[in-house]
Amino acid sequence: MQKTILRFLIIVLSILNIHSTLIAQENKTLNQVVNTLKERISLAGYAQLGYTYDDAAKPDNTFDIKRIIFMAHGKITDRWTCDFMYDFYNSGMLLEIYTDYKLFNGLTARIGEFKIPYTIENELSPTTVELIYCYSQSVCYLAGVSGSDKCYGMTSGRDIGLMLHGKLFNDFLQYKAAIINGQGMNTKDKNSQKDIVGNLMIYPLKWLSVGGSFIRGTGHAIADSEYTGIKSGENYAKKRWSIGGVVTSSKISLRSEYLAGKDRNVKSEGFYATGSLQLVRNFDFIASFDYFNPNKAADIKQNNYIAGLQYWFYPRCRLQAQYTFCGKKGNGLKNSNLIQTQIQVRF
Repeated sequence: MQKTILRFLIIVLSILNIHSTLIAQENKTLNQVVNTLKERISLAGYAQLGYTYDDAAKPDNTFDIKRIIFMAHGKITDRWTCDFMYDFYNSGMLLEIYTDYKLFNGLTARIGEFKIPYTIENELSPTTVELIYCYSQSVCYLAGVSGSDKCYGMTSGRDIGLMLHGKLFNDFLQYKAAIINGQGMNTKDKNSQKDIVGNLMIYPLKWLSVGGSFIRGTGHAIADSEYTGIKSGENYAKKRWSIGGVVTSSKISLRSEYLAGKDRNVKSEGFYATGSLQLVRNFDFIASFDYFNPNKAADIKQNNYIAGLQYWFYPRCRLQAQYTFCGKKGNGLKNSNLIQTQIQVRF
């Protein structure tokens, strides 16, 4: 009897020891997984909301939400990464999903949905752009950011395709070359042609960068255009180009570009200059001049004069207030006024 009890106790102790070992191994494995995820995956997000008064709109004033963005960056290997961006506002919308693979120093391949490398401003995050309205009229139209070009539609400045990019000569030169659908984000191409996008920037001085970009392709209109006469469902030759520069220092920043486009036979052009001046610590004065003409032959144009203040109350978090006078010409347009405030929070 004693021998039987002893054998039973030995068996129980053995089982308990095995169980403890398995739990320890499971905990160790779980900790390894958690630590690996922490090292390889980074999460971020931001929200922008505020108040707008616009005497050219109906209703003319409203509290509004601009964006609620979630971002994830994953490091698969030292050469291979993946990025994801989603907007929870406007019923939810996938903005970006792409993967980068570094072939060698100075050459990285990207495939997926991403910001097209047309203009300096289009690739900037709304969290760093000085203006509450965000992008200039010409970038909104020619890069398809806002949908003001009815043929192009609202693409948020993004498209689906393949891009090669990199920096050369000790970061003196940066290049980007992409082949994209030309139809915008979250949609298949609607014709058999692809758009070619190129971007070249040089950094001759620490505080200065200059460069240009272009788009060449065949568009497929998703709606009738009030400026070009192109009808929904038609294919049309689409050309875009830009040239500009950025000046940055500890107190001052200035960004300016000239943009031009040609849809079939209709030419458009735009220019903007946006700057900020630090008045005191974390407190900036913002000013911008923004001109755009969607049809040079018809001389339909708008000049926006913008002034405002912003206060950075926490890293990457700010309060903004801006006034815009919109001077309009042609097509029965009337001048208007725009007052905006915004709070931005980011983690």
